Order: sequence, then structure tokens, then C-alpha cells
Amino acid sequence: MIDKLNIIKQRFDEVSDLIIQPDVISDQKKYIQINKEYKDLKAIMDQSEIYLSLFANIDEAEIILKEETDSEMIEMAKTQIEEAKIQIPELEEKIKVLLIPKDPEDSKNVVIEIRAGTGGDEASIFAGDLYRMYLKYCQDKGWKTSLVDSSEGTAGGFKEIIFEVSGQEVYGTLKYESGVHRVQRVPQTETQGRVHTSASTVMVLPEAEEFDVQVDMNEVRVDYFCSSGPGGQSVNTTYSAVRLTHEPTGIVAQCQDQKSQHKNKDKALKVLRSRLYEMELSKKLEADSEKRNSLVSSGDRSAKIRTYNYPQGRVTDHRIGLTLYDLQNIINGDVSKLINELQLHQKTEKLKSSAELI
Repeated sequence: MIDKLNIIKQRFDEVSDLIIQPDVISDQKKYIQINKEYKDLKAIMDQSEIYLSLFANIDEAEIILKEETDSEMIEMAKTQIEEAKIQIPELEEKIKVLLIPKDPEDSKNVVIEIRAGTGGDEASIFAGDLYRMYLKYCQDKGWKTSLVDSSEGTAGGFKEIIFEVSGQEVYGTLKYESGVHRVQRVPQTETQGRVHTSASTVMVLPEAEEFDVQVDMNEVRVDYFCSSGPGGQSVNTTYSAVRLTHEPTGIVAQCQDQKSQHKNKDKALKVLRSRLYEMELSKKLEADSEKRNSLVSSGDRSAKIRTYNYPQGRVTDHRIGLTLYDLQNIINGDVSKLINELQLHQKTEKLKSSAELI
């Protein structure tokens, strides 16, 4: 472990020097990459200092045991050794987790798309429930959300809703939510009290910066139209809504939430860029067998990941076989207990696969 930390210290010193170089500061893409690496290495170095100080404490205490005759000093030295030996294994586990290579996308903001699947009106209502669940979760995390586009269901909820989330490590946290979410309950429209199964699909896309994906606007068809949602006369009678079609791929992105045509175009372009980026990311994940077999599979949009069973008050995550009988709190935004378990599972799997490197 100490040899590994010495190598990381060398790289940390190099990065510390690079981050203040004028050519790095003037290159936005390079600076962001170097700054991210600096923060990751700094977290390891902070733990490394504590780790190495514990060994120094043991060495110091062992000298006292050899040279001292005072009983109090000897007792203090023994206590110091015992405490250090308890803390060292705990710190080693922390450092091992920090040494796991992080996905570069994890620090990105996201675009979340929720679409009603099978189940008609009930699927739309459930899509609305999921939207409110994520809004509350993001609010509790201190993240900022911004609506991009929505299409309301005939009996409530949404046929489709797209929104942005920005904050710290958003994609690294929410990427586990991509997939099919299934609900089992008695729909509002059911007159005989029968339990129905419906589904909605959630897609979490890492938000792409301009330097991540270069979009040639000559390949993008831009259409302007009147917004169809709520917003009053100024929104519904002017051509403020924007639809972008990327002709080489056929990918479409639109935004009608803002009154300004310019703002709607910017938001739609952000979604288009993120969809193109996610498409390339999926190809990379498919090519990487280790990542393809992990529980986060951006390529498999049809994977059923979770069931919300109202009669039993339970939520089951099928990827890790976790069942929690706390549906009401979860659907009201307390998703952290599920996400934390998924992150822990993923870190454990990564730790196993990278054990020989540590």
C-alpha cells in the first residue's frame, strides 16, 4: 500500500505543478480534466497523510517502550500502538475505495427523460410520480432542476417529461436509475379494485459540454412552433418552441418551457448534445465487457430494474435483489437508501476487479 501511495504522490506533485501552468489554464477542456484529477488525488493524499502518520506513531511508541522505564509513559505508548493498529485497516479500506478508477462521466450534470410505457393512463400517472420522486430527492441533495419539455397524460401525469439536474456528482449518483420502473397497484381508473401492472422508462443522460460533442449545425434542422403547454397567451401564440433534428442520426430534441425562443434553442441543443454523447458512451460500454456486465448498463434501455408494489408497500431493486418495505417514503423522495446500496455494490465489484492493482 505504501509503495502505491508513493507513486500516487509523485503524480499528485506533477498535477499540482500542471494546474498552475498558463497553457493549461488557457485550455478549458484540459484545465477541467487536470482540476478533476487534482481533486481526486488530493482526497487520496489527505487519507495517505493520516495513514502514514499512524505508522510513525507506532515507530515512536516502540522506541518509548524500549527506552522508557516510567510506567505511565509505557502505558501511553502501548495505547498508542493499539489505537493505531485498529485505525490502519479501516484507513486501508477507505484508501482502496479511493484508488478505484472513477468514471469520468460521474461528475457531470444530467438530463433525465421519463416516458410512460405499458399501462395507458396509469403509466402516465406513474411517470408523474417518478418525476416528483426525483424532484424531491434532488431538492434534498441541494441540486438544481430545470424543466426542458413535457407532454401531459390524458388522466394526469406525463406521457413524457424531460428535465435537467445540476450539482455535485449528479451522474455518478443518478446513473443507477436508468431502466424500466414497474408499478403494481390499483389504478385510479379501476372500478373493481384489481391490481394492475404498469411501467415507465427512465433514462439518465450525462450532460455533454461543447467540447465533449461537436455538433455541426449545418446537419441540424431547426423548426419553430407555438408551445402547447400552459404559459398564457405570450407562450402559446408566438413561435417560441424549438425542435432540433440531427439529420445524420435522426435524433430529435425539443424545448417549449421558456418564453424565449433563444433559451428554448439552447436547452434543446443541450439535450441533443447529451443524447449524441450518450449514444457514443453506450457504444463504448458495449465494447467494454467488464462495464457491460456491471449493473449500470446504459445500452440496455429495456432492462426492468425496479418494482414498486403498493399493496405490499414494498420496493424491489432486481439488480441486487434488495427489497425495502418503505414504499411511501421512497416514492416521496427518499431514494437514497436504494442508491446507496447500489453504489456500495458497484464499489465492491470494482474493488474485487482492481484488487491486484492495489
